[in-house]
Amino acid sequence: MLTSEKQSEKFRTQNLCYDEDMNSLNDYKKELDKCSKCGQCQNACPVYKITRNDCAVSRGKFIMLHGVAVGDLKMSKNINKYLDMCLKCGKCNDFCPAGIDAVQIINCAKYEYSKGKFSGAIINFLQSRLIFSSFVKLGKILSRPFRKRFQNKKNTLKVMYFKGCVNEVFPQNDNYLYKIFNNSDIEIITPDFDCCGLPFLSEGNFKRFKQAYGKNIKYLQSDYDYLVTDCASCEDTLLSYNKYFNSKINPQNTLNWGDIIASKNLRFDFKKPVKVTFHKPCHLKNDDFFEKIISRCKNVEYVKCEDYDNCCGLAGSFTLKNRDLSKEISKQKALNIQNTNADYVITSCPACIVGLKQGLMLIKNKKVKVVSLLEFLAKADVIKG
Repeated sequence: MLTSEKQSEKFRTQNLCYDEDMNSLNDYKKELDKCSKCGQCQNACPVYKITRNDCAVSRGKFIMLHGVAVGDLKMSKNINKYLDMCLKCGKCNDFCPAGIDAVQIINCAKYEYSKGKFSGAIINFLQSRLIFSSFVKLGKILSRPFRKRFQNKKNTLKVMYFKGCVNEVFPQNDNYLYKIFNNSDIEIITPDFDCCGLPFLSEGNFKRFKQAYGKNIKYLQSDYDYLVTDCASCEDTLLSYNKYFNSKINPQNTLNWGDIIASKNLRFDFKKPVKVTFHKPCHLKNDDFFEKIISRCKNVEYVKCEDYDNCCGLAGSFTLKNRDLSKEISKQKALNIQNTNADYVITSCPACIVGLKQGLMLIKNKKVKVVSLLEFLAKADVIKG
């Protein structure tokens, strides 16, 4: 573990990369020098376990990027191919003895590669407020008549809900939350947030990432008890504002809806017996809530899936750029789920829902239904104690 002083110095150094005029990995040279090539990242990386290609794992990428940082190599199409061969799951970060944040370095390298490229310009245009935000805004307008409206309450727990782009477009989650929390002591506030910024960050579009941060931080600095999401990737990205921009979002009150539900005296009565398993998204910081909630569900049996916290294989644009790898990872996850003989696999990330469905489709399993935690709980009679 890095000391807080070392972390602060690390973040001060890394934040230089997020200046729009930065066009070099030189500020990461010290970080890249820390890599001892020990191979711990090989043991953690889902992609390496399939490819056995050292360029697909952190230490191989670090060797190439160190060459770029010192001027021995130039950013190339081939290097970019290996940068894209990353799930951004962060497992290598957790296992790295030197505490190197591979995801941040790869994001910076993506930025350097995309600058001045026609492909980068196209991606930046598609992710612009004109295109990306307009699409989300249109979805919000069209779905508005189908959403239950939260009732503002006084003297209650004030929860700021970061819906994420998927839930801004599709109304189901609002309706699930309404059923679970209607007439409760929770006030749910839904500001006009931008995207968390993860799609932009992953493609090296730092200008757009900064725009998203600039809009969102205005709301995040307001008064609330908890900042809540049902998307693990959104939660992780919002917390990453602290290291990219030195903001002060409190990790202790940035939660998943599961954390809130687990803290409440709620019980869920399912009329028929069902068997469930759980997929932990890579970016979910804590899943302690799940078994607490399931223990309060009548007629629900929980079977833990082997490697329940392994990646689903989707990982945003990874699945578009690495179709075969994405399918292979999804397929293995689906086989583990199938072995539980569960009726439902529950998760707390909209993207993981797609990845899990991809895997189950590949193994031709039509029995297991993939649902979010909120959708699953909304199927029951909610009993408030």
